Amino acid sequence: MSKRDLKKYMNELNKEQLEEQILELYEKFSPVKVYYNFVFNPKEETLLQECKLKISHEYFPLQTKGKRKKPKMRRSVAQKYIKHFILLGVDPFVIADVMLYNIEIAQTFSAENLVKQELFYKSMFNSFEQASKFIISNGIISEFKNRLISICEEASDQKWMNTTDFKTNIELLEN
Repeated sequence: MSKRDLKKYMNELNKEQLEEQILELYEKFSPVKVYYNFVFNPKEETLLQECKLKISHEYFPLQTKGKRKKPKMRRSVAQKYIKHFILLGVDPFVIADVMLYNIEIAQTFSAENLVKQELFYKSMFNSFEQASKFIISNGIISEFKNRLISICEEASDQKWMNTTDFKTNIELLEN
């Protein structure tokens, strides 16, 4: 069904029928429920803190029964939150903060632990590039430029194998 057909169908329904359908969607489909819960009670700060906690546990997992868990270092956890936040229509400042936090926590981890997987560095650069594009496209570069530069400098200080990619990306921001 096209959007135009849907609009035509909705115009044929009266108010009570529309309300009934929306309630049915709300009850039947979890994403609809999540969306309306967010729209009417947007606790962005709570969502942000929960998200940051989950991301940090990817690199610094909690100890259980005296044993230290092995870090999973999955970029996908942050990506799921970012995608979810974009779908909900969360403030771009919050989304950009999560994007950069993901890279910063990974850098904190790599400063303390030797990371041998080349994929880790490639993945972090992909996140950096995605964050840069998002920040520019939302016109919030002035608020996040210093953090982007700090991430680039940290990659250089830690001698990441793709430091030149980070520097090239920063040079594009400055032009």
